[in-house]
Amino acid sequence: MNLRVVTAEEMKALDRAAIEQYGIPGLVLMENAGRCVVEVIRQVLGEVRDKVITVFIGKGNNGGDGLVIARHLLNAGAGVKVLSLVNPDEIKGDAKANLEIWRKMEQKVFSLHHGDVINVVRLALMNTDLIVDAIFGTGFRGRAGEKAGRVIEALNGSGKPIVAVDVPSGLDADTGKVRGPCIQAAHTVTFALPKLGLILEPGAGYAGRLHITDISIPSVLVEKTCPQRYLITAGLVKEWLPSRPSAAHKGDFGRVLVVAGSKGMTGAACLAGEAALRAGAGLVTVAVPETLHGIMEAKLTEVMTSPLPDNGSGYLSREAGQKILALLERADVLAIGPGLSTGPEVVALIKELLPSIRVPVVLDADALNAVAGEGGILRRIPAPAVITPHPGELARLMGMTAGEIQEDRIAAAGRAADMWNTVVLLKGARTVIAAPDGAVYINPTGNQGMATGGSGDVLTGVVAALLGQGLEPARAAAAGAYIHGLAGDIAAGEKGMTGMTAGDILSALPAATRELVS
Repeated sequence: MNLRVVTAEEMKALDRAAIEQYGIPGLVLMENAGRCVVEVIRQVLGEVRDKVITVFIGKGNNGGDGLVIARHLLNAGAGVKVLSLVNPDEIKGDAKANLEIWRKMEQKVFSLHHGDVINVVRLALMNTDLIVDAIFGTGFRGRAGEKAGRVIEALNGSGKPIVAVDVPSGLDADTGKVRGPCIQAAHTVTFALPKLGLILEPGAGYAGRLHITDISIPSVLVEKTCPQRYLITAGLVKEWLPSRPSAAHKGDFGRVLVVAGSKGMTGAACLAGEAALRAGAGLVTVAVPETLHGIMEAKLTEVMTSPLPDNGSGYLSREAGQKILALLERADVLAIGPGLSTGPEVVALIKELLPSIRVPVVLDADALNAVAGEGGILRRIPAPAVITPHPGELARLMGMTAGEIQEDRIAAAGRAADMWNTVVLLKGARTVIAAPDGAVYINPTGNQGMATGGSGDVLTGVVAALLGQGLEPARAAAAGAYIHGLAGDIAAGEKGMTGMTAGDILSALPAATRELVS
């Protein structure tokens, strides 16, 4: 299933279309949303009867969802307190309808819009088992006001689990940015589709465990109106991965050529080559400067090796180009760049080689550094290409700063993909993959322990292996990022993040693939 990721405005348009075009009343959508949150609360607390739950509401539809939640929890036997950060008379529309229902049930709404707000909050939380955050919705921008900010800080400091409704209050639903106090949720229940700010960092860190729930928005409406912006999921990657027939042989799973390494950087070549093999490639050859070839033959067993001209320096010479093209006649995919260095001859070699490549290619590290400031060269590659820059490398390619890239990673990757007609895999927390056709994929796997030397080399090998197995470039990049991140998560679970190495990620690749296909 393709899970779209939307902005607040796109979600608002979906809601409006569901109401106006399909005749689904807003009250029904609100009711469904509230019931979805209650189901998650049941998962968190187990039996809710006799539990005490405090619901904090604002004046918008998010507050209306909170009132629905309060009603269903009360009906289930929970003790429920509702605290409003606004004068309840300010609540309008569908939210007001649910406020009137709550009042007709002879239940109170405690107003926090004046008086000693924080002491009231602390008193309310003294015997609370769980907090529901329904203060701000997806329309929130900027910084919470002083009163709301103090309430949010009090909730975060309470030590009680918080379930956020749609988005944690204080979080920008479009960017994931936090400019002031923000709810640190244990769980976030978001409706219909994930919002960008819940997927991107730092927002993902505030959301806790994300639950994406169905509130009856017609799926055909999503397919017709939402942009091609997807969250990569295990189900999606499993759907993409090719089958491995029992009668297959090694030639059926792709022949990958890795051109990598230089003096002092043989590890990069080894990691990329072994990762391609671990990710399912049938045959892998690592081609390195001939001075280093003996080292590679000693280090690699299952991966084949090939020497390339280097004039005895340990760095590729321009003459290596013809040998690489000859090797490509027996290869299905080229991965080039890890550890190559940026010496003048290497740079000249890369620039001369790229327009002659006739097989799908993955460009990483020094292959990208070689064309820094000359990204247009990438458009001259006649074969499908995937580039895997980190923000600094993409900044150098585009003539920008890394800060500008990080300010809007999705937009930067999309512009580069369009300019150079190549798939861009922008590495970092929440890796972004952008395709020339406008499709964007966001990867949720991975962790901070993967910020270690060689991790990117492993990713290069994984993407190359998937290209060799027949995945089209955008899917190979997206699936590669997901599998690489999942392997990192498995490695972190086994060894912890602090001392994790790229070799640990490499070793976990088969387990990651097994988890997906099983």
